Amino acid sequence: MVATGDWLLPRVGGDVYADKPPLYFWLMALGLSVTQSLRFAFLLPSLLAGFGCVALVYDLGRRLWNRDTGRLAALALLLTVQFVWQVRQAQIDATLCFWTTLGLYGLLRHLLLGPHWRWYAVGWAAAGLGVITKGVGFLPLLVLIPYALLRKAHWTPRPRICAPVRWWLGPLAFALAASVWLVPMLLAAASDPSLAAYRDEILFNQTVNRYAEAWHHREPFWYFLVEVIPWLWLPLTALLPWLVPRWRQALRERDLRIALLLSWVALVVLFFSLSSGKRGVYVLPAVPALALACAPWIRELATVRAAQRMVFITAAAIGVICAAGAGYLLVRPDKRVEVIELYDLDPLGPLVTIAIGVLAVCALTRARRGAAAFGGTLAVILLVVSFWVNPVMNAARSGEAFVARLERSADPRRELGLVAFKEQYLLNVRRPVVHFGHARWREAEQEAADAALWLSIDPDRQLVVSDTVRSWCFAGAQARSLGVANRTHWYIVTGATDPACVARGRPQPVYHYTPPGARRLAAAGRRARS
Repeated sequence: MVATGDWLLPRVGGDVYADKPPLYFWLMALGLSVTQSLRFAFLLPSLLAGFGCVALVYDLGRRLWNRDTGRLAALALLLTVQFVWQVRQAQIDATLCFWTTLGLYGLLRHLLLGPHWRWYAVGWAAAGLGVITKGVGFLPLLVLIPYALLRKAHWTPRPRICAPVRWWLGPLAFALAASVWLVPMLLAAASDPSLAAYRDEILFNQTVNRYAEAWHHREPFWYFLVEVIPWLWLPLTALLPWLVPRWRQALRERDLRIALLLSWVALVVLFFSLSSGKRGVYVLPAVPALALACAPWIRELATVRAAQRMVFITAAAIGVICAAGAGYLLVRPDKRVEVIELYDLDPLGPLVTIAIGVLAVCALTRARRGAAAFGGTLAVILLVVSFWVNPVMNAARSGEAFVARLERSADPRRELGLVAFKEQYLLNVRRPVVHFGHARWREAEQEAADAALWLSIDPDRQLVVSDTVRSWCFAGAQARSLGVANRTHWYIVTGATDPACVARGRPQPVYHYTPPGARRLAAAGRRARS
């Protein structure tokens, strides 16, 4: 976007990227424009989203209860594993979590503390911006379901909200926010038939069809309840034996604050559980609401010895598990070698360091201060991962090492084509390349055939293919191994291709991508020659 000035549609190597709407990429592009640093641009949206979520949770807790509850809600959020882990990642989900938290904040300001039509409109607008960040950005609007169902009971606080016409301000704000991108995109697709496929893919296939009939990350219905929430929502889940009775009492007393927060958390989990495609990060938007629902009793639970002991045991167990993992690697050196080959990282040192650090924290805090033990445990893990694990893994995970190896092995005089490539390879490539479309894994054999046709046309061409693609169309070609990257064995192939693949190949699509650095070098070369 920054290099080309085309901000309407995200692209990967010139091909449109139809997996997600563009708002998150706009934020990264703005960060790159301001900081001129790709590293800061990647991390900035998640960092700001994390701060925003903590501030919103604090302020809503302060307004719904009191200042102390607001502080405890913010602290509970910061100590929840999934939240603090995800907001330090350069991924879209933290930004989505901010929009859903802002949406819920605006709606609850109106429904519980209102009437406040301005915040009501902000809540709907945040949902609209969430939709053009990731399709499920409408999640805050689910809170209207329990609010409507509990309308006739004696639930408090429930301000008297009249002016029924004003309720339409919400859908209008939602439509206006989403239209920031939807309208220009639809107009562009209407005037350019080549974009019609992109429009249908992102509006229908990547949303409705992906939810109804997911094609990857397929998990059972109980996946979140059994494999995600008990572990990633620690330490809050460790406090459930003491929180559940207090929630039950609050519901008996018709506390609408707790009812709406818990109902919304349950609806978010249910919504994602009904789809066959599941990833643990999907339920991240529910974490701020859960922290708010726990906050009124956290001060009390800090004095409950059994509750503190449970959190302490959880922290100590993490240290013991890391120690056991290190011991396992010592008795199974083949597993240790396997991790080193995959990630260029020897896991033994980090595991030992985390185990020692966590057990030292537990020894200092003792069982009566379980929350402090867990906070210290989380800090030890994040510090080791941030300053040891991630820097060592960076070259392997980012594709930097593989692309450097590729560019050393490839003939600089020949055109270079990539088949079924990873997006990060284009981020690191420094020479012009050709590819045949982004994320064509649903038609992988056709992509291989298109590449075979391209290679057969000119003997001065070379292709980077995986071992699977090689077996389909390039078994008879000259091949040079590039080793393993991202759990795939890659080869450079030249020469003969399978005639059947060539016959099935199509001359389009072929995308020619020149990275910005290569363009600058070429321009400098032209100026020097002139």
